Amino acid sequence: MSNEYKKDLTNLTEEELEVTQNAATERPFSGKYDDFYKKGIYVDVTSGEPLFSSAKKYDAGCGWPSFSEPIAKLKEKRDTRLSRERTEVRSGSADSHLGHVFTDGPEELGGLRYCINSAALKFVPYDEMDQKGYSDYKKYVEDGDAE
Repeated sequence: MSNEYKKDLTNLTEEELEVTQNAATERPFSGKYDDFYKKGIYVDVTSGEPLFSSAKKYDAGCGWPSFSEPIAKLKEKRDTRLSRERTEVRSGSADSHLGHVFTDGPEELGGLRYCINSAALKFVPYDEMDQKGYSDYKKYVEDGDAE
Protein backbone atom coordinates (compact mmCIF):
# COMPACT_ATOMS: atom_id res chain seq x y z
CA MET A 1 0.00 0.00 0.00
CA SER A 2 1.05 3.57 -0.48
CA ASN A 3 2.40 5.57 2.45
CA GLU A 4 -0.19 8.22 1.68
CA TYR A 5 -3.60 7.22 2.94
CA LYS A 6 -6.65 9.13 1.80
CA LYS A 7 -9.47 9.82 4.21
CA ASP A 8 -12.86 8.55 3.01
CA LEU A 9 -15.84 9.29 5.25
CA THR A 10 -18.57 8.13 2.87
CA ASN A 11 -19.22 4.66 4.33
CA LEU A 12 -18.77 5.38 8.03
CA THR A 13 -21.45 4.90 10.65
CA GLU A 14 -22.57 7.86 12.75
CA GLU A 15 -20.51 6.58 15.67
CA GLU A 16 -17.39 6.12 13.52
CA LEU A 17 -17.78 9.70 12.24
CA GLU A 18 -18.29 11.11 15.74
CA VAL A 19 -15.27 9.28 17.16
CA THR A 20 -12.82 9.89 14.31
CA GLN A 21 -13.85 13.43 13.32
CA ASN A 22 -15.19 14.95 16.56
CA ALA A 23 -13.07 13.12 19.17
CA ALA A 24 -16.07 11.37 20.72
CA THR A 25 -15.57 8.31 22.90
CA GLU A 26 -17.60 5.13 22.67
CA ARG A 27 -19.06 3.70 25.87
CA PRO A 28 -16.67 1.36 27.72
CA PHE A 29 -17.11 -2.35 26.97
CA SER A 30 -19.36 -1.55 24.00
CA GLY A 31 -16.85 -1.68 21.12
CA LYS A 32 -16.52 -4.70 18.86
CA TYR A 33 -12.75 -4.99 19.42
CA ASP A 34 -12.63 -4.71 23.23
CA ASP A 35 -12.79 -8.48 23.82
CA PHE A 36 -11.44 -9.53 20.41
CA TYR A 37 -8.17 -11.44 19.96
CA LYS A 38 -7.85 -12.65 16.39
CA LYS A 39 -4.54 -12.51 14.52
CA GLY A 40 -4.11 -9.53 12.19
CA ILE A 41 -3.77 -5.76 12.11
CA TYR A 42 -6.01 -2.85 12.99
CA VAL A 43 -6.22 0.01 10.50
CA ASP A 44 -7.76 3.48 10.53
CA VAL A 45 -11.45 3.04 9.60
CA THR A 46 -11.33 6.27 7.56
CA SER A 47 -8.22 5.60 5.49
CA GLY A 48 -6.95 2.04 5.87
CA GLU A 49 -3.71 3.31 7.38
CA PRO A 50 -2.10 0.50 9.47
CA LEU A 51 -2.08 1.34 13.18
CA PHE A 52 -1.78 -1.65 15.54
CA SER A 53 -0.89 -5.34 15.51
CA SER A 54 -2.81 -8.06 17.32
CA ALA A 55 0.59 -9.13 18.74
CA LYS A 56 0.65 -5.94 20.84
CA LYS A 57 -2.98 -6.06 22.00
CA TYR A 58 -3.72 -6.92 25.63
CA ASP A 59 -6.64 -6.85 28.05
CA ALA A 60 -6.24 -3.76 30.23
CA GLY A 61 -9.72 -4.21 31.69
CA CYS A 62 -10.59 -0.59 30.85
CA GLY A 63 -13.38 -1.29 28.36
CA TRP A 64 -11.55 -0.31 25.18
CA PRO A 65 -9.04 -2.16 23.01
CA SER A 66 -5.57 -1.63 24.47
CA PHE A 67 -2.20 -1.92 22.76
CA SER A 68 1.34 -1.62 24.10
CA GLU A 69 2.63 0.13 20.96
CA PRO A 70 1.56 1.16 17.46
CA ILE A 71 3.02 -0.13 14.19
CA ALA A 72 2.91 3.36 12.65
CA LYS A 73 3.86 6.81 13.83
CA LEU A 74 0.86 8.41 15.51
CA LYS A 75 0.23 12.07 16.21
CA GLU A 76 0.00 13.03 19.87
CA LYS A 77 -1.91 16.02 21.13
CA ARG A 78 -2.47 17.47 24.60
CA ASP A 79 -6.10 16.94 25.64
CA THR A 80 -7.53 19.07 28.45
CA ARG A 81 -11.24 18.46 27.81
CA LEU A 82 -11.72 16.51 31.05
CA SER A 83 -10.69 17.43 34.57
CA ARG A 84 -7.31 15.77 34.05
CA GLU A 85 -4.84 16.21 31.25
CA ARG A 86 -4.47 13.33 28.79
CA THR A 87 -2.55 12.64 25.59
CA GLU A 88 -4.79 12.15 22.57
CA VAL A 89 -3.54 9.93 19.73
CA ARG A 90 -4.49 10.48 16.09
CA SER A 91 -3.61 8.58 12.93
CA GLY A 92 -0.58 9.91 11.10
CA SER A 93 -1.99 10.47 7.61
CA ALA A 94 -5.76 10.84 8.00
CA ASP A 95 -5.53 12.65 11.36
CA SER A 96 -8.42 10.59 12.77
CA HIS A 97 -9.03 10.67 16.51
CA LEU A 98 -8.23 7.18 17.83
CA GLY A 99 -8.20 7.49 21.61
CA HIS A 100 -5.53 8.23 24.22
CA VAL A 101 -2.18 6.91 25.40
CA PHE A 102 -1.44 6.47 29.10
CA THR A 103 1.71 5.54 31.01
CA ASP A 104 -0.01 2.95 33.21
CA GLY A 105 0.50 -0.04 30.90
CA PRO A 106 2.35 -3.21 31.89
CA GLU A 107 6.03 -2.48 32.53
CA GLU A 108 7.07 -5.70 30.80
CA LEU A 109 5.39 -4.40 27.61
CA GLY A 110 7.03 -0.97 27.77
CA GLY A 111 4.66 0.78 30.18
CA LEU A 112 2.29 2.34 27.65
CA ARG A 113 -1.42 1.73 27.19
CA TYR A 114 -2.88 2.91 23.91
CA CYS A 115 -6.58 3.01 24.80
CA ILE A 116 -8.34 3.06 21.43
CA ASN A 117 -11.98 3.34 20.34
CA SER A 118 -13.18 0.32 18.36
CA ALA A 119 -15.15 2.75 16.18
CA ALA A 120 -11.85 4.22 14.92
CA LEU A 121 -10.57 0.82 13.80
CA LYS A 122 -11.12 -1.76 11.12
CA PHE A 123 -9.61 -5.23 11.59
CA VAL A 124 -7.75 -6.98 8.76
CA PRO A 125 -7.34 -10.72 9.46
CA TYR A 126 -3.82 -12.11 9.03
CA ASP A 127 -4.88 -14.51 6.24
CA GLU A 128 -6.33 -11.57 4.24
CA MET A 129 -3.43 -9.18 4.63
CA ASP A 130 -1.72 -10.14 1.35
CA GLN A 131 -4.82 -9.76 -0.80
CA LYS A 132 -5.73 -6.43 0.87
CA GLY A 133 -2.27 -4.94 0.29
CA TYR A 134 -0.82 -5.22 3.79
CA SER A 135 1.90 -7.83 3.12
CA ASP A 136 4.62 -5.53 4.46
CA TYR A 137 2.87 -5.46 7.85
CA LYS A 138 2.70 -9.23 8.39
CA LYS A 139 6.04 -9.09 10.23
CA TYR A 140 4.39 -7.07 13.02
CA VAL A 141 1.83 -9.80 13.56
CA GLU A 142 4.35 -12.65 13.28
CA ASP A 143 7.03 -11.35 15.63
CA GLY A 144 5.22 -8.45 17.26
CA ASP A 145 8.12 -6.02 16.97
CA ALA A 146 7.59 -2.53 15.64
CA GLU A 147 10.40 -0.76 13.86
